[in-house]
Amino acid sequence: MIWKLLVAVMIGWLGWRMWHGWGRPLPGTPRPAPVATPPAGPDADARAVLGVGPDAGPEEIRAAHRRLIASVHPDRGGSPELTRQVNAARDALLRKTGD
Repeated sequence: MIWKLLVAVMIGWLGWRMWHGWGRPLPGTPRPAPVATPPAGPDADARAVLGVGPDAGPEEIRAAHRRLIASVHPDRGGSPELTRQVNAARDALLRKTGD
C-alpha cells in the first residue's frame, strides 16, 4: 500500500516538473542577487552601478534606477545592501545634475 502511494507521488512530481520545465527554478525560489563591481571614482562608481553613461539626464537615471531596483529589491529576492547601493547611486547622480 505504501509502495503504491510512493509511486503515485513520484509520478505526480515528475509530471509537474515536466509540465513546468526542468531547467527553470521552482516557483518561490529566490533569485541570486547580481554582483556589482565598483570602478574608480565616485561619479564613475554611481554611473556603473546604474549602468548609465556620462551624458545621462535625470529621466534616464530614474529609468535605470527603476529597472535595476526591480531585480535587487529585498521583496523580490535581492539583498538590502545592493538596494542601498542602487539608491545611493541614484541620489548622487540626481544631486549632481541638480534635479
